[in-house]
Amino acid sequence: MNWYLKVLKNYVNFQGRARRKEYWMFTLFNVIFSIVLTIVESLADISPFLTSIYSLFIILPSLAVTVRRLHDTGRSGWWVLIGLIPLIGSLVILVFTCLDSDVEENRFGKNPKVV
Repeated sequence: MNWYLKVLKNYVNFQGRARRKEYWMFTLFNVIFSIVLTIVESLADISPFLTSIYSLFIILPSLAVTVRRLHDTGRSGWWVLIGLIPLIGSLVILVFTCLDSDVEENRFGKNPKVV
């Protein structure tokens, strides 16, 4: 949960690097919250209002942590735009986010594992 809150606190920070653990723990909690909201909405028989609000709330932190994760692998944050290509773009982003950290220090800062 600390990783999730860390990303929310850095929601406008597109600089620096994010470890794999930070990215994937944020993604895990994001998916869990989305599933819980969907279940609550279906049980309460209401429109997907809560899920829509949560999605709007979480879009900027998700984008920021993805950009920082790409920085950790030595890529520019602009690579996130490849996700706009249907299917192939999502697969490329998935592979990039699964890769290990680049070197101890790259143009985006020091390795967060070492710091």
